[in-house]
Amino acid sequence: MTSSAPLPAFLDKIQPADSLSAALAVLPRPWVFTNGVFDVLHRGHVLYLAQARALGGSLIVALNTDASVRRLGKGDDRPLNAEADRAVVMASQGAVDLVTWFTEDTPEALIARIRPDILVKGGDYDMSVLPETRLVESWGGRAQALPFVSGYSTTGLVKKIRASAS
Repeated sequence: MTSSAPLPAFLDKIQPADSLSAALAVLPRPWVFTNGVFDVLHRGHVLYLAQARALGGSLIVALNTDASVRRLGKGDDRPLNAEADRAVVMASQGAVDLVTWFTEDTPEALIARIRPDILVKGGDYDMSVLPETRLVESWGGRAQALPFVSGYSTTGLVKKIRASAS
């Protein structure tokens, strides 16, 4: 007789966008929101997530769905990891309190529904031109770019792997 181990509790952090209300109701404020593909989690991502979490009471991460990643033009083979797999990896991170996803090209509709207190992006973004910034500021929230960790990117890792394979 074999017994299966119970599923890890961190999987409860994964919530579809249409059923976030109950999960949000128990998260301490201020809510910090970030989004991205997070295809292959690396050092830059982990440092970024820890810095984002330190800005508030809870960190909400919205992942691009596979369809929205393909529309970003990152390559025909992207994402390398399916959205469900990326959600599990993201939920395993101690800095992350809630994981959801969005299928649109930008997370504006999701941000409008969640109404986070703080929007964060990596330092490679100009926060002043993002429509998400204006949206969060419209209810008194703030937007902040976090320092970009140079030398770490999924695109760079993919190129390195391909180069070593040829």
